[in-house]
Amino acid sequence: MRESDFPRYLTGFLSQYLPGQKNVSSHTIAAYRDTFKLFLTYCETCKGLAPERITMARLTKELVLGFLDWIETERGCSIPTRNHRLAVIHSFCRFTQKEFPENLYETQKILAIPNKKSPKPLVSYLTGQEMRIILSQPDSSTKDGFRDLVLLSVLYDTAARVDELINLKVKDVRLMDPAVITLRGKGSKIRQVPIMSNTKTLLSSYLDTRKSYSGMADVENYLFVNQKRQKLSRWGISYIINKYVKEAKTNSDFIVRFPVTPHIFRHSKSMHLLQSGVNLIYIRDFLGLPGIPGKPSYPHYLVIRKVQEKGF
Repeated sequence: MRESDFPRYLTGFLSQYLPGQKNVSSHTIAAYRDTFKLFLTYCETCKGLAPERITMARLTKELVLGFLDWIETERGCSIPTRNHRLAVIHSFCRFTQKEFPENLYETQKILAIPNKKSPKPLVSYLTGQEMRIILSQPDSSTKDGFRDLVLLSVLYDTAARVDELINLKVKDVRLMDPAVITLRGKGSKIRQVPIMSNTKTLLSSYLDTRKSYSGMADVENYLFVNQKRQKLSRWGISYIINKYVKEAKTNSDFIVRFPVTPHIFRHSKSMHLLQSGVNLIYIRDFLGLPGIPGKPSYPHYLVIRKVQEKGF
């Protein structure tokens, strides 16, 4: 076996297996890559192993446990982060065990490393009143303010993940009854989610406004763009939310003790649907979550009908 077998397997895992066979997103690949950047840093700084000297035979249970302890104690990572790094290494080991059976016994020992238990955090969400306060902050008389109002309304009403929101295109919006937006989620999964009448009205006006700009009515263009006519980034979405959360805090009725992230909008929508009496199975399908064995999944049109009937 060549001395450079570990770099070869790692390159194949990140550049061929994950995007080709597993069809994972670029963000997932980047997260996996970051785990191995940390692992290589640990090997070099704590074990004296330069990246070019690491072999598959040196990938042992003890080395992995040392790495996990290091990121938790030395780097101050949380237990969920530690478990995520372990999941990445487990995925790599499952990939290599067939390619490198000589190390199968040690690979099985690594795969047997369990997740570290940690208390489950409470799910934070905004009340209906707090959400209304945030949505009342953008100045809809300005172009940017109106875009921000529509963006925040769509983010809440669809419970979209931030990546799903920034990748929305004009063609993904259908305003005919029942009005729906098509989201492309994790693993290239596609789902249609309903929008309420107020969001439909805002989107209709927003799309009409975009038509006044050359080329902006093309269905392949992104729905929300920055001043350079490029799609918004994750940072851009967070900036917009933080801007209006700061303004909302001047309202005495807005008492929020946690950071308001894009995912908080998703939590809030799901909680409001639950409070409105929508069945958990419908909410699961609305959010695009994986199914539970023995529990049915509903066709999109049934989810749309139920959520529109009982929408918050």
